[in-house]
Amino acid sequence: MLSDDLAASEPTRDCPLCPRLVAYRAVNAAQHPDWYNGPAPSWGDPDARLLVAGLAPGRQGANRTGRPFTGDGAGWILYETLTKLGFAQGRYDPDGNDDLRLIDCAITNAVRCAPPGNKPETREENTCRPFLTAKIAALPRLRVIVTLGDVSRRNVLKALGLKASAGLPGHGTEFRAGPFVVLNSYHCSRLNTNTGRLTPAMFEAVFARARALIEA
Repeated sequence: MLSDDLAASEPTRDCPLCPRLVAYRAVNAAQHPDWYNGPAPSWGDPDARLLVAGLAPGRQGANRTGRPFTGDGAGWILYETLTKLGFAQGRYDPDGNDDLRLIDCAITNAVRCAPPGNKPETREENTCRPFLTAKIAALPRLRVIVTLGDVSRRNVLKALGLKASAGLPGHGTEFRAGPFVVLNSYHCSRLNTNTGRLTPAMFEAVFARARALIEA
């Protein structure tokens, strides 16, 4: 049975809070009844010192597989990087049929349901934020948060009761937010990696810094 903190950090399987996202889930479920089609749950080590915060599930990613960053292009570079830095172990499969596990790391999203066009609305971010706040609170050893993209950065800051302007935007920025250090990265979307806006070396440097902070 989940503790109260853990239960509060995850929406129900049929969460009704955002009408537009509920309608989009229904469309996807009608077209692909074999997909997960629900709020993608957080995943990882309950004693994690590192939390990776994304924006929202991709339609063919976590919305399909039910596991964050599993099934779309972003998952390849994320899990390869986490494995290289010792935050993951095992084989990654885009369908989730693998033995991958996270070590001292957890992954969540600011918005838990896939939004049309991969763009959640501000009111959906606001509605889903209590789950992010609760997820952060449910990790007792948490020290570092890596935000993937500036929308994630803003949501993490607001989830901590801070202003969105409390931490600088942009790739590679670092700042303290309450008891945590926040590291911001460009999102590891296929768009960013294919255009060279985010290179593997740039992405790896963020997680190398996270490792250094955790071990300090």
